[in-house]
Amino acid sequence: MTMGGILKTAIVAAGLAVSASALTAAPLLSTEVYVGKLELPWDMAWLKDGTMFFTEKCKGLSVRMPNGTINKLHGLGGTSGYNSSSADLFCDGQAGMMGVAVDPSFDSNRYLYVYSSSKLNDKLGNRVMRFKVNEEKTQVSDRTDIVGDIGYKPKASKHPFGGPGAHNGGRIRFSPGDGFLYVTTGDNHLGTGPQSPTYIGGKVLRIDRDGKAAPGNKPPAGFDPRIYTYGHRNPQGIAFRPGDNRPFTAENGPWHSDEVTALENGGNAGWDPRPNMAGRKDCPDDYCGYSPNQMGAMEPAKRAAFMPMTDLKTYPKAMKPAWNNTGLSQGMFCNTFLSGSKWKDWDGQMIVGYSGIGIHGTAVGNRLDALKISPDGLKATRTQVSWPTATGRFRGCSQGPDGDLYVALEDQGNIIRVTPQ
Repeated sequence: MTMGGILKTAIVAAGLAVSASALTAAPLLSTEVYVGKLELPWDMAWLKDGTMFFTEKCKGLSVRMPNGTINKLHGLGGTSGYNSSSADLFCDGQAGMMGVAVDPSFDSNRYLYVYSSSKLNDKLGNRVMRFKVNEEKTQVSDRTDIVGDIGYKPKASKHPFGGPGAHNGGRIRFSPGDGFLYVTTGDNHLGTGPQSPTYIGGKVLRIDRDGKAAPGNKPPAGFDPRIYTYGHRNPQGIAFRPGDNRPFTAENGPWHSDEVTALENGGNAGWDPRPNMAGRKDCPDDYCGYSPNQMGAMEPAKRAAFMPMTDLKTYPKAMKPAWNNTGLSQGMFCNTFLSGSKWKDWDGQMIVGYSGIGIHGTAVGNRLDALKISPDGLKATRTQVSWPTATGRFRGCSQGPDGDLYVALEDQGNIIRVTPQ
């Protein structure tokens, strides 16, 4: 089903003038609904033959076969229609079933990994679970929780923003370079979390398929050995750049300070929302994740006072972002690198998806950008992808084995196929 047919792209390059010749180097795009009538689609993972596993945040894990058949594999507690379910898995606010990843050795071990919120033995948390998929891809079995101690914001929290289950992270990806699983975790509105050496919220983990720390991780002395980077707020995207396989996160910042960052093993992302840090005063629930830049500070004249996500004054050696979304919108959620000559100038560039209001309620909140990132990972220029119809929240981004781009629009309930012409 076509959504507007062929469309042209509009380039917005970080305030720089763009020539007409530059426009001709961007691909023309067509879009179609690939899977529709979903409830809050969140993530996708692929097999080489075009089989696509996908998650719905408040429903569960399914798979789309190459012939279009949908098999519902594993549901959250209380859901129906799935071939199996887990009573401890739940959806609440921003929490639920989120990331999904296919093992690089799937053909031999049949392993699939899922990140989901759980209340197991009355303990709230987020978990990375490993399942085994049967040959027909109609069933999953042998659930093994390889990470079971990722934080979750309890309902008892008194913070005025976010609600229960805020800031979960939740994207999981295997690196094509080292073969390890990278797991993004959010700070859960816990002020002490991101800089904590032992609390694994506000981190990026690098682990093996059993959940153990990957050899070569270099966290500071005394830190959990699974930690690859720390000092994060809510990284909900991670992708690996073709060529050097360097990991880049896409991360939710305070209001309009979302960031894309090239990760460094053992690096600090520079987020520290504790009260009385960097001249702050007390904050609600001991979490300064928004203050002092509350809603009134959206006015352009006040944006200079925004609290940055990467606090280089307090942490001068923190990893510097390649891109900061200040002033455009609220909520950066997914990223993936495009590869292939059919993408023209976008070959090798990162696609990043946003979800949230723009400054003064403008429409730039829900959009896709193509970022051309410098080799050192410290600078980027932006190409905004125009969209032919209503957009909605771009929750998931993934390049399929056919080379096309697939995006999950959460509130529309669609996974969209984007094809360069």
